[in-house]
Amino acid sequence: MDIKQVQELIRFVSKSGVNEVSIEEKDFKITIKTNQPPIFASAPVAVSAPVAAAPAPAAVSVTPAAPAAPSSADESSKYVTVKSPMIGTFYRSASPDKPFFVNVGDEIKVGQVICIIEAMKLFNEIESEVSGRIVKILVENSSPVEYDQPLFLVEPA
Repeated sequence: MDIKQVQELIRFVSKSGVNEVSIEEKDFKITIKTNQPPIFASAPVAVSAPVAAAPAPAAVSVTPAAPAAPSSADESSKYVTVKSPMIGTFYRSASPDKPFFVNVGDEIKVGQVICIIEAMKLFNEIESEVSGRIVKILVENSSPVEYDQPLFLVEPA
């Protein structure tokens, strides 16, 4: 099962109202649980054979940031929000004794590693899809993140 299939499964579980889904195959087992009250329903889910190799570094979805308030619309509309491409744990460095990949004020380029998200014991390097300057880091180091959660605000170059 590749990362895209896991993401689709997570979206399915969150939209369906199902409280828990377990899939078990020869080489892996995945269980996804939600905090929603259980709704007793079932639906078939298509799952392909597992992938032996680890997934390639994930790309980051980039969308313009929504204004925080109408008065600051001009200021925040010039920023790009870098969002998490998956659920997992957000890390700003490769290990606790290494420096952070990026800090506020750093210039970044397309393809530059800006963080790591650990998902299912796999450490996925997240690369920037935009060049610019880091304006704000929206997540604390070692914090859990959700799919599509804003991670960074970037002023495009």
